[in-house]
Amino acid sequence: MSAPEVWRIYHTLTQVEYAFRCLKTDLGMRPVHHQIERRTRGHLFISVLAYHLLIAIETRLRENQDSRKWSTIRRALSTHNRSTVILHGEGGVVHYVRVSGQPETEHREIYRKLRVKDSLLTKQITFTGGCST
Repeated sequence: MSAPEVWRIYHTLTQVEYAFRCLKTDLGMRPVHHQIERRTRGHLFISVLAYHLLIAIETRLRENQDSRKWSTIRRALSTHNRSTVILHGEGGVVHYVRVSGQPETEHREIYRKLRVKDSLLTKQITFTGGCST
């Protein structure tokens, strides 16, 4: 192996280790102590899926000349909230109203770079049970 190849592999290993440190902290991931194979597989699936999402986010940001890491992005976005209000109406109708807080300038910039659609930032109303209007 050439020196540049060794360096690239070492750098990749460092990135993977960083990503899993973030995931362990953010998701509260613990060592696998499952004794049932499907639970172990499920744990590994969620871990790899989360890793892919983290890398996709950082890659999309780099494509937009943003070199921030996931931990910084998460901290910045942690102040933008989305709530679900549940209203029980007549006839068993349940209204779910999802409302996002007003995003700050930094939030909007991150969302733009990640190509988050504005529809995620607006109010959504859904109905279940009974009749809906």
